[in-house]
Amino acid sequence: MGVLDTKLAAMPHSYESMTVAKGLRATTQRNPNKVAITHGDKSRTYRELSGRTDKLTAAAISKLKLNKGDNVAIVAKNSIEYVEVVCGLPDAGAAVATVNPRLTGSEVEAICNDAQARVVFYDDASAESVTSASFDTVEHMVHLGEEYEALIERAIVPDAYPEINEWDPWTIPYTSGTTGKPKGVVLPQRSRLLAFYQMAQEFGCYGPEDRFLGTTPMNHGAGIAFPLAAIMSGGFTEILDRFDPELLLKKLKEGNFAGVFTVPTQHHAIFELEQAVLDKYRGAPLKAVISNASALPQHLKHKIVPYFGEGMLHETYGSTEAGFVTNLRPPFQLEKEGCVGTPFPHTFVKLADDDFNEVGPEEPGELWVKSPSGFSGYWNRPEETATAFRDGWITVGDVAKRDEDGFIYIVDRKKDMVITGGVNVYPREIEELLFGHPAVSDVAVIGVPDEKWGERLRAFIVPNDGQTIDADSIASFCDGKLASYKVPKDVAVIDALPRNANGKVLKTELRKVG
Repeated sequence: MGVLDTKLAAMPHSYESMTVAKGLRATTQRNPNKVAITHGDKSRTYRELSGRTDKLTAAAISKLKLNKGDNVAIVAKNSIEYVEVVCGLPDAGAAVATVNPRLTGSEVEAICNDAQARVVFYDDASAESVTSASFDTVEHMVHLGEEYEALIERAIVPDAYPEINEWDPWTIPYTSGTTGKPKGVVLPQRSRLLAFYQMAQEFGCYGPEDRFLGTTPMNHGAGIAFPLAAIMSGGFTEILDRFDPELLLKKLKEGNFAGVFTVPTQHHAIFELEQAVLDKYRGAPLKAVISNASALPQHLKHKIVPYFGEGMLHETYGSTEAGFVTNLRPPFQLEKEGCVGTPFPHTFVKLADDDFNEVGPEEPGELWVKSPSGFSGYWNRPEETATAFRDGWITVGDVAKRDEDGFIYIVDRKKDMVITGGVNVYPREIEELLFGHPAVSDVAVIGVPDEKWGERLRAFIVPNDGQTIDADSIASFCDGKLASYKVPKDVAVIDALPRNANGKVLKTELRKVG
């Protein structure tokens, strides 16, 4: 008997493994005819959503011939079908790699090949990049339209379903790594289901009678987690195609929403609206405004709290790998400046020195997390997985300090990740591309503070002799090779990059210049 067999044999008789699709089925029993989700002019009741999800699970096995342990990918904008795919495919044993539809064709190709995806689901917006790609392992490409509908309608119940355990993979969102190449973050079913319950306890806007508004892309971990948490709790969620500040305020005022997930750049756009528009939509009946993805500037908090009302704003810190880590609750938003709050329920935070010893109050240390909502590891990257874990603790390389009251403050990053507009970008990928520019001799990319985007990318370039270079030429060179948000908006031409004795670029020195 193997280790896993022994583990299963030791389970109590009452044990029932959790999966997202099971959670949807259970919630459906509470009120099957209630509308669960709306997107544009489309809606699904719980009965419809759960039924279609179950058909998709069956079709994945009987039609697409997927087996437990396979991976698929979805490259699409927000839709109800997106929810069906991430609920249904994992119950067939296939984890879903969630790929940013804004990526170029070559970037999509690289991620799907890395994930060894056997099936790719795509929509109109990503059709060109998907259908023109040269995939290594893809056997089926399913368009989220008539082809997808036919797959569901013609589903055949298989002779057997695989046994799905709660520690089996659910989704694999891709994030850039320190090497500059995207890496897959393997999230188990258990991880996100428990995160949903943590969210319900912490934010107070996920009851069965609550309505939630989703405003961010579902390919990001938080973009799918926040609206899906509302469905798992038996509530209602509406998802928007894209963010529009006036539309968002109108929806919140007229739609009786209890909660909304936002990123700091959205609040910048909201408070750039004319005062007459802001006054028109003031007083939305919300319970929670949740900010995540990057630091929320204090001056914005002084606008958000009076506008939406006291007792609503939450600033949450976390990562795709570690899940939800800390939350600064509403009473402390204007009191604890630059703070990310205290740990989520059932979450432990350790701030450690290089020897993994806990540091004292106000001392910076690497932030490690232990909770049931963490990831399983990086897809096919054992060395990077080993670096991220230590004795069950998870790190993404952030450095933080804790005050005497136990509140946590992010100080810096060990890694060079830049968060611009709520999207994680790693400079190495950009640097490697820019080294191919004929006028570039040397280059380093960093993030510099930006009031609107949180951070913006700045490229420090040493040009080849006799060559000139500027932001326009860099943008032209990157066009079609990088997603637009990865293209540096600032270019600084310098004589030489500062380096240490080993030849490593001293980005701390560049930040002083930038």
